[in-house]
Amino acid sequence: MKILIIDDNPDDLEVAKSRLARECSEIVCADGGVAGLEAARRERPDLILLDLDMPDLSGFDVCRALKADPDLCMIPVLFLSGTGAAEEKVKGLDLGAVDYVTKPFDAFELRARVRAALRTKHLQDLLIEHAHIDPLTGLPNRRALKERLQREWARVQRYEGQLSFIMADIDNFKRINDAYGHHVGDLMLQKVANAIAESCRQIDLPSRFGGDEFAIVVPGETVSGAAHLAERCREAVAKVVVTVAADALRTTASFGVADAADADSPEELLQQADEALYRAKNAGRNQVECHEDHAAAPGGHG
Repeated sequence: MKILIIDDNPDDLEVAKSRLARECSEIVCADGGVAGLEAARRERPDLILLDLDMPDLSGFDVCRALKADPDLCMIPVLFLSGTGAAEEKVKGLDLGAVDYVTKPFDAFELRARVRAALRTKHLQDLLIEHAHIDPLTGLPNRRALKERLQREWARVQRYEGQLSFIMADIDNFKRINDAYGHHVGDLMLQKVANAIAESCRQIDLPSRFGGDEFAIVVPGETVSGAAHLAERCREAVAKVVVTVAADALRTTASFGVADAADADSPEELLQQADEALYRAKNAGRNQVECHEDHAAAPGGHG
């Protein structure tokens, strides 16, 4: 666990740091509100201890900025103050703080409140993780996919750059379920998910879109580069084998690729990749197709 302490008083920083040394593996200190916001964006701590009375930017203003930032809003904030005024406590809690500690610090109270806040953060992280993970395949689910796609879209709109999207569907998957049962179909889904995930770069986000459909957010790539990734995935899926009694079951998948440069919204980008996927299905399956044929798929497929 990492704690960020934001305070313009070096003595208070040192006291808080020494009293919390046993509670977490890393403590980062920031001198003042502006430096604290920069440190929060850079360090992404698990908990922020935030002084209220700072000359450059008050603790209330820092807390407002933290809660307005989608990347930082879930970090719990524990206010530090030299006054125990009820109106300040109410204002801080209304802004989104989880707790309040009055200076001078009582060592036992400070450690106890920090432990409680870190426990809450840990449970919150677990809930968020499970809400974004497909339980069968272990891949991110549709919710996680759409959230990441929205973030990448916003990044491209703000800073320019490339973004592509891949939709994939297992070919004739219903036949496996009908012939061998859903338990075999589930095993096939797990192996296909693993094959797709292992073919992706660390920066990509492979996910289970639903049923036997998968999707990949591909940052920093045009449709041509994403088509090469889709081809790697297609080849990896074709190598998947599920053994049932004496049968060695194999499958294939079809892929559709689209580029954010040709879309006006994340939803349109997804739709374009889906249309390319259907073209791959209609062309005979086990293929990679690109939206509007902006780039030929590699490897002689599509």
